[in-house]
Amino acid sequence: MSLPTITPRPDLYDDAEKWSVDQMRSEQLTRLQSAVRRSYDNVPHYRRQLEERGVHPDDIKGLEDIRLLPFTTKADLRDNYPFGMFAVPREQCVRVHASSGTTGRPTVVGYTQGDIDMWAGLVARSLRAAGTQPGDMVHVAYGYGLFTGGLGAHYGAERLGCTVVPMSGGQTEKQIQLIHDFRPDVIMVTPSYFLAMVDHVKELGMDPSETSLKIGVFGAEPWTQAMREEIEATCQMHATDIFGLSEMMGPGVAQECVETKDGLTLWEDHFYPEIIDPITEEPLPDGEEGELVLTAMTREAMPVLRYRTRDLTRLLPGTARPSFRRLAKITGRSDDLMIVRGVNVFPTQIEEIVLKTDGLTPHFQCILTRPGRMDQLTVNVEGTPGLDQARRDAIAKELSHQIKSRIGTSAQVVVLAEGGIERSVGKARRIVDNRDKP
Repeated sequence: MSLPTITPRPDLYDDAEKWSVDQMRSEQLTRLQSAVRRSYDNVPHYRRQLEERGVHPDDIKGLEDIRLLPFTTKADLRDNYPFGMFAVPREQCVRVHASSGTTGRPTVVGYTQGDIDMWAGLVARSLRAAGTQPGDMVHVAYGYGLFTGGLGAHYGAERLGCTVVPMSGGQTEKQIQLIHDFRPDVIMVTPSYFLAMVDHVKELGMDPSETSLKIGVFGAEPWTQAMREEIEATCQMHATDIFGLSEMMGPGVAQECVETKDGLTLWEDHFYPEIIDPITEEPLPDGEEGELVLTAMTREAMPVLRYRTRDLTRLLPGTARPSFRRLAKITGRSDDLMIVRGVNVFPTQIEEIVLKTDGLTPHFQCILTRPGRMDQLTVNVEGTPGLDQARRDAIAKELSHQIKSRIGTSAQVVVLAEGGIERSVGKARRIVDNRDKP
């Protein structure tokens, strides 16, 4: 296997990429103190939380004092829907994004112009770390809209000085045609969809190793080292990992460096990381696996204190960017989130739809499979007694439509007879993951 030669460009590094570790910690403390002060002064939720704990912004005298602050969860964002977590008047926000929540309410994030500029800069930094250079053409196949992936990637690539092809997701044949005709250097896409595109390229009698692509920046869902090796061997391109979450900003919170490919370099000049025991909530030292907690220190519209990401990982020393720590490969989650083709899906979202559908019992089960390249979600539900086949088919069609329109992912729905879902005397087994394990 011969991958394209990618020459790192330290001459393009921004100032923070050149900091020493001591300078990083000093800047982090200053930025943390500012974020706590802005949260206390401008966000009633945080002021109430801090006062209940007897904590004042002046109490944050060192980075270790972050433990005095409350955690933030998705539930807090939902409880303050839509704009209650903003630290600036809504009129000062130039953009709003949202992601699906577990109760039908999306989690809303706002951005000032300064936030958009910061975000674009961090995605540009991420692309540069992946090996992208000014003048490259970047094909963006992440979805555009309320999802942060497409626009986040777009603005960052433009900031770096690239030519952007804003394709968005879907329309696989058109994706392939534009890659063939435009000859982009870089693609930004979910890894499972990219592999589906590769399969289609082969079906067309084309060789995926002969495309112009040199670099893939893959994110929005977990993927394995085996998947990286398959992409690199089949397509003769570098496959790098990007990490982000809308509650922090979107894509560009962390990025794998192409010269090392040894985990995600976390841009901790903007996002302060902690690892905690997900049960006791006690902090764990670097190197030990636990739940990742992030604090957004520089967001103007929406600083977020100690957000529980639910991702399980470890903090490791920096390598390609020595001042920035790395995240080990995320091994799972501390909750029951399913990520299906880049879309977050919670069993409680499915449950809400099932409970509102006439002709169904409350029992259901989500079955995850991977019959080809793409994840497949099948939702097994139970019909009430006396349903004929026509009614079962109508319920399945309607439920599938509701899941697609309200949650954003496709699902096959199977209506079983009453008693068709296994019962448990304890916690219901809502998820059955039959996908191949790494």
